[in-house]
Amino acid sequence: MKILGVIPARYGSSRFPGKPLADIQGKPMIRRVYEQAKKCRLLDDLIIATDDERIVSCVRSFDGNVMMTPETLTSGTERCDFVVRNIRGGSGFDVVINIQGDEPFINPLQISQLAGCFLSGDVVIGTLVKKITRQDELFDPNVVKVVFDDHFKALYFSRHPIPFLRGVEQADWLKHAGFFKHIGIYGYRTRTLETITQLPGSMLEKAESLEQLRWLGNGYPIHVKETDYESVAIDTPGDLLKITNIS
Repeated sequence: MKILGVIPARYGSSRFPGKPLADIQGKPMIRRVYEQAKKCRLLDDLIIATDDERIVSCVRSFDGNVMMTPETLTSGTERCDFVVRNIRGGSGFDVVINIQGDEPFINPLQISQLAGCFLSGDVVIGTLVKKITRQDELFDPNVVKVVFDDHFKALYFSRHPIPFLRGVEQADWLKHAGFFKHIGIYGYRTRTLETITQLPGSMLEKAESLEQLRWLGNGYPIHVKETDYESVAIDTPGDLLKITNIS
């Protein structure tokens, strides 16, 4: 099985313009993500996909692999599809791993865990989940929650806590049920990736602003793998304070 890692990196973030180039303890964020992902031995190749020349210049300065993608692409999934269709030997890759470009200290073992899902021929899309242990995460709409069946196939993703516990005070929900948050790293079979990027938007996707609901709504199963590794995403300049003590 041949696996391609892609790190989508967009300059024009509404909440944090220029985020990939933000300085993280002496290195731009995108470099830290790239160096962490390179430690995953299961990736046969790794490339940064961006629509901005400033990011291209930065990546080339540390000898990273980079590809320019059209500005018209609207998601990291679409950038992954563009890369696998345009990279030399792209047809030889079986799986593409979409690695978030705003997690400068991503654990390479997370990438390995996700890649391992595809040892099963039944998995066409995979992602990671982690058990929620804090009340603030459970009710934070920026923390996406997920419920899945006994075969580890996702049933639904939501910004609202799911499942709803009838008759239980919200302060006690974590004591009465297991809740899981979505870790936003995806893996796709290359043939599946090409198909899902052509799907029309759905009502549920628009309501929650979650693209994976488009795939579920069109009958594409998403396999989930539980991880114990925490993931810290940088969405705003203030989030840089989260990683002050991480090395």
